[in-house]
Amino acid sequence: MIVELTKRYHFEAAHALTDAPEGHRCRNLHGHTYEIEVSLEGPVDPERGWLVDYGDITAAVKPVIKILDHQLLNEVEGLSQPTSENLCAWLWKRLAPALPHLSEICVKETPTSQCRCRGPRNE
Repeated sequence: MIVELTKRYHFEAAHALTDAPEGHRCRNLHGHTYEIEVSLEGPVDPERGWLVDYGDITAAVKPVIKILDHQLLNEVEGLSQPTSENLCAWLWKRLAPALPHLSEICVKETPTSQCRCRGPRNE
């Protein structure tokens, strides 16, 4: 059986989209309560009855979120233009090596705005 697990995390951070057109409101420094969804997909281990322990997902995600939490994202290495799309890619690059079944990352800036990415698999 193939399953998909999703675990959600939150962090607070500020950013400014400095490449946005003059007058665009996101060009100004502002903050978000980001919600990140990390999804893994794969076969259930018949002996254990699960794909991955949720605690193992958190162990991989927590140090990465610590880099972002309460920071100005523009100053985080690799995020000089911290759009949702670039943040998804940045997260994928750091999480995929530790989470071989990683299938999707979703970054929510607001309750109505989100970006989902599906990068290369490391199985």
